[in-house]
Amino acid sequence: MNLFLPKAMWANATTQTFIAAVIACLFSCSASDTTTSASSGSGKINRKALVTRHNVVLTSPDTLASLSVGNGDFAYTVDVSGLQSFPEYYDRGVSLGTQSQWGWHVIPTDQNYTIQDVARYDTAANGKVIPFPVQHKGTGRKVDAMNWLRTNPHRLHLGIVGLVLLKENGEQVQVQDLQQIQQKLDLWTGKIESKYVVEGVPVTVELYGHQEQDGISAKVTSPLITKGRLKVSLKFPYGATCHVCPGYDWENQNKHSTTLARSEANANQVQLTRKLDSTVYYTSVQWREEGQFTEKQKHQFELTPSSKEGSLEFSVLFTQRQVMDVPAFKETQASSEEEWKKFWTEGGVIDFSGSTDPRAKELERRVILSQYLTKIQCTGDLPPQETGLTFNSWYGKPHLEMHWWHGVHFALWNRLDLLEKSLPWYTKVIDKARATAKWQGYDGVRWQKMTDPNGNESPSSVGPYLVWQQPHIIYFAELVYRQNPTKETLEKYQNLVFETAKFMASFPTYSEKDKKYHLASPIIPAQELFPAKETNDPPFELAYWYYGLTTAQEWRKRMGLPADKKWQDVIDKLAPLAIKEGLYLPSATHPQAYTNDFYRRDHPVVVGAYGYLPLSNKVDTTIMLNTYNEILKKWQWNTTWGWDYPLMAMSAARLNSPEKAVDALFMDAQKNTYLPNGHNYQDERLRIYLPGNGGLLTAVAMMAAGWDGAPNRPTPGFPNNGKWKVRWEGLHKMP
Repeated sequence: MNLFLPKAMWANATTQTFIAAVIACLFSCSASDTTTSASSGSGKINRKALVTRHNVVLTSPDTLASLSVGNGDFAYTVDVSGLQSFPEYYDRGVSLGTQSQWGWHVIPTDQNYTIQDVARYDTAANGKVIPFPVQHKGTGRKVDAMNWLRTNPHRLHLGIVGLVLLKENGEQVQVQDLQQIQQKLDLWTGKIESKYVVEGVPVTVELYGHQEQDGISAKVTSPLITKGRLKVSLKFPYGATCHVCPGYDWENQNKHSTTLARSEANANQVQLTRKLDSTVYYTSVQWREEGQFTEKQKHQFELTPSSKEGSLEFSVLFTQRQVMDVPAFKETQASSEEEWKKFWTEGGVIDFSGSTDPRAKELERRVILSQYLTKIQCTGDLPPQETGLTFNSWYGKPHLEMHWWHGVHFALWNRLDLLEKSLPWYTKVIDKARATAKWQGYDGVRWQKMTDPNGNESPSSVGPYLVWQQPHIIYFAELVYRQNPTKETLEKYQNLVFETAKFMASFPTYSEKDKKYHLASPIIPAQELFPAKETNDPPFELAYWYYGLTTAQEWRKRMGLPADKKWQDVIDKLAPLAIKEGLYLPSATHPQAYTNDFYRRDHPVVVGAYGYLPLSNKVDTTIMLNTYNEILKKWQWNTTWGWDYPLMAMSAARLNSPEKAVDALFMDAQKNTYLPNGHNYQDERLRIYLPGNGGLLTAVAMMAAGWDGAPNRPTPGFPNNGKWKVRWEGLHKMP
């Protein structure tokens, strides 16, 4: 091991003892995180000026630049009209979603499919036969079960709310007919204001998303209203079982129902009851001025404002249960303004103004917009899907290994409550995770990969073999403890931490040959190209196993409990990271990984063993630096994903290479693209990717505030070359 110390010092036994103590302290002494404010500059940051200089302004239709409002449990995405007036035009861009954490649909079946129906039995390295729920080809019950279990439940598009704009000749306006477009997302208030002209007639739409209820309110002002040429349209689809899509199905109109009921308490309010098989939800519409609400055709309704008025204020609320009160426009406006001001003033902040590096302004833009997007997309009561609440990817299901990238940054940016909001879900689904572990012959709980609100596992040729999501809940719990080192925190998360550690201790295979515990086949690492039956001891997973079990053991100590002997035996005898020619191999059974270009692709996650994770005695920093440089030099970056660039940045920062850390954040790769709305673009299929946004926020917070064992200088992850002026407030160190 080499902590950038001369080898002569390592020859000194006293120095070795001291360094060993430092490393041990990284897992125990630093548990309480009290670093919440510092700066490499002077003066308090003007937060409103910082945030609003990155307001999004659009002057033309851009299918990749649609804008959203939301509250973490619900999001609503609009086109340049200010509402969802042209959904077809945006279908293949960042589509116009109306989605929630609670809105799910199941295609009915009488087949009682279970995960056992899709099981394949693999023989492990130790001879143990283990069932895995996998994908199948051909025909028969296995294939039918596989298809149904993968696509159900799927997340619902709750409904399109848009404008019907008419030309003077009665034709419906198309998006290309909008002129003089000026659309702005005001980040400080959460307001989207859209201005444009239709045949010389101005239209203004002001939109807010309610921050405590799942709905939107809008104010539309235009002479088109008095001319009878502007209406509000509501359209409701069936659930869609497509892999990546907006989430709506307009073909199966007879498979669902939409029932209109007038409110007895309010003449300007209606409720629509939506029934899609076993799913029932409600859409309530309220408006302030006179107007008529009518059913135009099946599943399609129109709100026609009175021609006596020059404006229309209306609200649309989506709920699981019937409600009487719908927030009016001003109430929703107040909710949005108050909550967003609180969000921006109470959380962490980084200001790059004054930096002369030409990339600083763009980095600041990405950081501000990523905070906005992750707040509205990723702060619900279950782990988010990779495309948040905008459109469906993998049928709308969360991928649990991505929860780290979605959530860790909230803790580092002093928004721990937004991370903790989703953590009770693990307790909700723990019985299913325990059943999986028992089914496969392990102790404790084996957490899901591609899952749903109820914690069901989805069959996959890759997912069930992944294990790097297992220690996540321990990492999350430790983040909570660092900021709240109390008995209450320990008791709150004790069961999740200990049950996870039980699985982690029972999972490795012990070898009598070398007296070591191995993460042995069948296993697929985070660099998913390695076959399950041919892969052993992936380095990132080994290092994460060490971190997870060591941290769980520390929790026992904090609670006055004796060390778990089994856990400690695995910790002490866990296999070393495989090395060949001074480089860490991504798999111990693939020594050709750096000579065969086939393996120089996908996630370069080997660097995560020291970057994503803190230093441990599993890692030699000199070997890791050599590995980092080898990856940087020859990797196929077009095959990587949005969180790989912050992953590289975190590793470079810990390796005392801050210039490389910044370079990694700006790597010239398609999947490192950040759109005008702030979304991390991947490709034509996956147009947004929130793990990239979350990863960026994690890396930048770490580079600014530091990490356990970081150099004692301001903003240790940024270059000290005079080009970076980085001021920050309210951040927490990374472990």
